[in-house]
Amino acid sequence: MGLLANSVSLCQFHVVGDLPAVIDFEWAQERLARQGFRSIDHGSEEMSIGWVHLDDAQESTFDTAQVFFRDHYLTFSLRRDQRRIPGPLLRSYVQQAQDEFLRANPGMKRVPKQKREELREAVRDRLLARVLPSPSIYDAVWDTRRGVISLSSLNANTIELFEGLFRTTFDNLRLVPVHPFARAESVLEGDKLEALRQANRASGQAVLDLIKDNQWLGADFLLWLMHRSMNGSGEFRTSRPGPGADGEPFAAWLDDRMILLGDGETGVQKVTVVGPQGQYREACTALRENKRIIEATMYLEKGENAWRLTLKGETFHFASLKSPGVKLEKDDLVDAAAEREAVFFERMYLIESALQMFDTLYADFLRERLGRAWSAREEEIRDFLSAA
Repeated sequence: MGLLANSVSLCQFHVVGDLPAVIDFEWAQERLARQGFRSIDHGSEEMSIGWVHLDDAQESTFDTAQVFFRDHYLTFSLRRDQRRIPGPLLRSYVQQAQDEFLRANPGMKRVPKQKREELREAVRDRLLARVLPSPSIYDAVWDTRRGVISLSSLNANTIELFEGLFRTTFDNLRLVPVHPFARAESVLEGDKLEALRQANRASGQAVLDLIKDNQWLGADFLLWLMHRSMNGSGEFRTSRPGPGADGEPFAAWLDDRMILLGDGETGVQKVTVVGPQGQYREACTALRENKRIIEATMYLEKGENAWRLTLKGETFHFASLKSPGVKLEKDDLVDAAAEREAVFFERMYLIESALQMFDTLYADFLRERLGRAWSAREEEIRDFLSAA
C-alpha cells in the first residue's frame, strides 16, 4: 500500500553527499524529469523504471512545483513496469520453433547451440510484444529538513532498485539505511552517544557490518519493551522532535505476535507466538531457551488515537504501520488537488507522530541500556522470565 493509505510499510534512509545549499524546484525538477517513467505499453521492452507523481502514476513530467513539492517535503514514486512470460509457456514455444527448424533442415538431428539461442531470443521477443506490462508503484517522501527519505516498501530487491535510481537521479548523493545503530546515533547525544560508540560491536563502518554485528540493539529493545508491557510501566512522554509537543503522554506495548530466533540442537530455530499474549508464557519459555525477539507487533496510543505496527528488530523496518484513518472527501465543491494535499499532510502528521513516539521509546531504552541502571533491569528481566 502507498503512503496515502491508512496502512503502509516503511523503511527509511538518511540522504548523504554533496547536497545543494537549497533544495528548490529547478534543482529537483530537472533531475526527476530526466529519470521520469517512460511507458512501454505499445512496445516490446521487458522493463521500464522511472519516477512518477505521488498522486498520479500516469504522470512523470514534474513540470510544476505543486505536483511534487509540499512545504519541506519532496514527493515522488518509483514505478516499474515489467513484462513476464511464464516459464512453461516460453519453453513450449521454443520447442515448437526448434521442431520447425529441424523439419526445415532434415539433414540435422539437433539444433546447433547458437541457433537454439537465436530461436529462444526470437520467440521471447514475439511473446513479450503480446504481453501487457504489469506495473508496481512505491511511494517516497523526502523530508528535506531532516534529510530523511521514507519508502513504502520493505522488499530487498525494490530497495536496491530505489537506491540505484536515486543515485542516478541525484548526482553525488546516496542513501544510508536508518538501521538500529544509525537510529541510535540520531536519538542520542553527549556521553550516551559516546557510550553507544564504545558499545558498537561492528568491526567496520560498512552498513551490513553495523546491522549484523549490532543485532543486540533490536533484540534488547524488544525485550525491554516486553518487560515494561508486562510490569505495568508502559507509559511514556515524548522527548524527541516531531509533531507532538515535548512531554506529551502516550502508551506503548507489545502484543498479538512475536517471532523469536535462536540456536537449537538441529540448528537455527524460529518460534512464532501468535494471539493475545496475556502473561507472555510462550515467549518467556523461548527466551529462557536463549532465543531472542527479532520481530514483534507494537501498539502506540496517544489520546484517542492508536497506531499499530510490526517492528523488524534487525533492520528497524516498520511493517504494516496502521494509523488512525484519513479519508479523501468526495465532494464536488472541494478542489480535488487541494483535498489530496490536505490528506497528504494529515497522513504525514500521523506517520511522523508514530515515529516520534518510537524514537522516544528507543531513546529511553538506550539511556537505560548504556547506563548503570541496565544491570538492575537485566536482573528484573531474569526474575520475570523465571517466574513466568
